[in-house]
Amino acid sequence: MNRICIYPKDIQRITGKSERQCRNIIAKIKNQLNKQKHQVVTLEEFCEYMGLEMNQILQFMK
Repeated sequence: MNRICIYPKDIQRITGKSERQCRNIIAKIKNQLNKQKHQVVTLEEFCEYMGLEMNQILQFMK
């Protein structure tokens, strides 16, 4: 079963950045998309923001 939302730990595995930097990335995506704090960031939104293709990051998702 595949998830549609992404979490800081996932971004850490993909980018190699610290957890704090990954939380900041999520915050920036939410800010850019005018999302509220309780709303999640989807894999598609993350890929678009980071300039990655979905098939590139699926190997890092558990």
